[in-house]
Amino acid sequence: MPYTSPYADVEIPNVSLPEYVMSGFEDRRQQPALIDGPSGRTISFGELGGAIKAFAAGLAERDFGRGDVFAIYMPNVPEYAIAFFGILRAGGVVTTLNPLYTANEAQHQLEDAGARFLLTVPPFLDKAKEAADASGIEEVFVLGEAEGATPFSSLMRQDSPAPELDIDPSDDVAALPYSSGTTGLPKGVMLTHRNLVANVCQCVPIEGIQPEERTVGILPFYHIYGMTVILSMALRQGATVITMPKFEMEPFCGLVQEHKIKSAYLVPPIILGLAKQPVIDNYDLSSLDYITSGAAPLPVSVAENCAERIGCMVKQGYGMTETSPVTHLVPRDATDTPIDSVGHVVPNTEFRVVDVAGESDVDPGEKGELWIRGPQVMKGYHNNKAATDDTIDRDGWLHTGDVAVVDEDEYVYIVDRVKELIKYKGYQVAPAELEEVLQSHDDVADAAVIPSPDEEAGEVPKAFIVRKQHARDLTAEDIMTFVASQVAPYKKVRLVEFVDEIPKTASGKILRRDLVKQERERANA
Repeated sequence: MPYTSPYADVEIPNVSLPEYVMSGFEDRRQQPALIDGPSGRTISFGELGGAIKAFAAGLAERDFGRGDVFAIYMPNVPEYAIAFFGILRAGGVVTTLNPLYTANEAQHQLEDAGARFLLTVPPFLDKAKEAADASGIEEVFVLGEAEGATPFSSLMRQDSPAPELDIDPSDDVAALPYSSGTTGLPKGVMLTHRNLVANVCQCVPIEGIQPEERTVGILPFYHIYGMTVILSMALRQGATVITMPKFEMEPFCGLVQEHKIKSAYLVPPIILGLAKQPVIDNYDLSSLDYITSGAAPLPVSVAENCAERIGCMVKQGYGMTETSPVTHLVPRDATDTPIDSVGHVVPNTEFRVVDVAGESDVDPGEKGELWIRGPQVMKGYHNNKAATDDTIDRDGWLHTGDVAVVDEDEYVYIVDRVKELIKYKGYQVAPAELEEVLQSHDDVADAAVIPSPDEEAGEVPKAFIVRKQHARDLTAEDIMTFVASQVAPYKKVRLVEFVDEIPKTASGKILRRDLVKQERERANA
């Protein structure tokens, strides 16, 4: 039986994303909208609204319009918002590239998305031009000036009106971020204007971000989490966003202290640092009232230690690129939500927890795959009907590939990925559960767990451990004994390898597949 939201349904206006987000800009035109963290450079809401329209006008003069694709390949800077909403205001589609991409990776996305134009920054220009040349990009734009690219400022046509926006919000694609989805190579996720407007509408009454509140823009804007929650929701609500082009702990703490930042949307690796790094004690972070974690599971011990150390609320949400992204969220005023839960399902949304075979719903307390249905679910994968049909069934349920548990109060807990469960002698072991135990060890700075091939058991849990600097004497036996004291016998860690760092995506997800590939190559050597 599907579960429905405890929250009342929200009205979703049939408008474009820029129209929805910009609707209050004039009322707060003097208020800072975006502040560049490193320099302090500020763009007010009035300036931002004008710049978005000027950018759209510049694109229209280049015959860029409905359905055309523009790629953004740069870090979090205030101009990201101008370009993002300007492209949409011109009727176009934004495809956002990971700044860490190689030229070949960027080329693949540009070709698959069919992008016409590309915007980047001078440090990325060599890679950007290589990818652009190979993929047939018509013109490369750059912030500031650099040889071989057109200045960003040339698109800012203040003397021309923005074009009339004639789109169908329910059908026209606004954003085309790329995701591996439940499996496979990165695929373009077609998110319509309605998908994104709906998700902001669903989050606002739960998240409760306030006008003039200051929040930090460290989540990558190319990632759906930053795109929806910060670029769209925070600006729509009139909050001021302090942007950071890259994450470093001390500058982050300095910005929280300087700007008295109230809320931070973060990922588990940053929260782990806030919980454990000594440098935190050098800063006044007392303004920080709320931390929301997403994109990857957050261990309970890390959440509790961070909350106690800073004196703030640490809560979680859940989503994926294919759901724009938020499907579950803990509200700010929650006092009784378990800290390891991602909360209740958001308004206008249903979910199911289905046995891994996909045959029937499981009972509360049992593990199953999380299925989602709601207005935030993507239109489909770009140029990939087979992948779309594998992910969204005929009844509109999106199969997330995540293993979840729902309790008697309908709180949801994300346990792991369907594809990453360790099969030990017929038992299913969740890597994330063991990682949470390992993260609670005082001498462990970071950890990841994968399946390692075993002739007798099929697979055994193997832990990759990053020691804290003072804990060089920590042994594999110490680790295995610690875990064994806290889990059932079949879940015990049976192999340990010490490493300098755990490979992760920019959003904080552990790249277990990289560790698995490494392990298999060793086994076959």
